[in-house]
Amino acid sequence: MSDQVSHREPGAWTRLRQNTGGELLAEFLGTAVIILFGCGSVAVAVAGLPGSGRQTADFGPANWLIIAWGWGFAVMFAVYVAGGVSGAHLNPAVTLAFALRRGFAWRKVLPYWAAQVIGALAAAAVVYAVYHNAIDAFNAAQNPPQARPDSLSTFSIFATFPAKYFGNGIWGPLVDQIVGTALLVGLIAALIDKRNQAPQGNFGPIAVGLVVAGIGMSFGTNAGYAINPARDLGPRLLTFFEGWGSKAFPGNGDWFSNYFWIPIVGPLVGGVVGILIYDLLIGQVLAARQAPELTPPEPGRVPQREPADGPASGTD
Repeated sequence: MSDQVSHREPGAWTRLRQNTGGELLAEFLGTAVIILFGCGSVAVAVAGLPGSGRQTADFGPANWLIIAWGWGFAVMFAVYVAGGVSGAHLNPAVTLAFALRRGFAWRKVLPYWAAQVIGALAAAAVVYAVYHNAIDAFNAAQNPPQARPDSLSTFSIFATFPAKYFGNGIWGPLVDQIVGTALLVGLIAALIDKRNQAPQGNFGPIAVGLVVAGIGMSFGTNAGYAINPARDLGPRLLTFFEGWGSKAFPGNGDWFSNYFWIPIVGPLVGGVVGILIYDLLIGQVLAARQAPELTPPEPGRVPQREPADGPASGTD
């Protein structure tokens, strides 16, 4: 009796995971990991440590190190989670830049964006579920006690706002987001470029995480270094649903108004700027160095490339 192998058609769920659907699941989960660790680290610095009894002295500005390293670890772990499936964009600015300059399919851009925003929203809901007691205790401990719509500090656990020195101006925060995201995407382009000194093995996600930590320590205080539209928009939606009101949409505070669009538009522009600068100043140089050498020209003649079968020949 011979063995018979049963060839069964894969089910719809299997086919979904094998194709773009699997990539979207990876983008959803990877972006969720960013928010869980990132917003979680801000929650620790803002409300968790002060109200937990575990902080015997105020860290003051050193709290920013918790936040900067928290976001750096967040991105590192997220890239390890999703990189082998979707390429770990995890950021609409990266997706747009890769569609523009790296051959990523334009038909996938909007689905990737949706998966990223939904993943960020879902993860923000988890962070809120874990920390809502700390948030309420923090607001109650203020002098005078603050209602949630008045609490910019607890709002900042989830979404970003501009520094007070910008006033109600838009150009300072907008330029900040363009520059920060250009750094992020340009450095990602360098780190994945095999023609350049790309990290070997699986060190790449660590390097990307260090980039995010570095941006936080060098540009973070201007506007909270969203540098990722999904990172800000998803949690901002959560704050709107959970009672922070106009601080979420349209993004109003004591010194800023209608701010919600800046962490969306700024990073999208910055991502394009970053990858264009890398390609212009580095990518084209690398491509030129890989091109076939030109044959030495005779006096008065235009240089010619050597054909594959030998030197060029011809008459004057």
